[in-house]
Amino acid sequence: MQACSPAPTASSSPYADKHGNPLAIGDEVRVLHVTLDPEMEDDEREMFEFMKGSICEIERFDAQGRAWVTMWWSCTDGNATTSLALEGYEMERVVR
Repeated sequence: MQACSPAPTASSSPYADKHGNPLAIGDEVRVLHVTLDPEMEDDEREMFEFMKGSICEIERFDAQGRAWVTMWWSCTDGNATTSLALEGYEMERVVR
């Protein structure tokens, strides 16, 4: 039987922000940069660009080592979310 590896903690994490600070699921990061698809619709582009400077919680890391964050929006017809995969250079850890 194979043992499961525990989720990385900040001190043992292979993931890091722009400044080399270790990251773990649940850490808060400030979005510094957003890579946009040039074919993206204008309304989608605005939502992603609005995320620059926002503080979001890391939900997971993908196989490429990107941190996934989500921002919730209140819209006239309900709520919406925007999820974003961030490379290390696109974020910095926030300690409150």
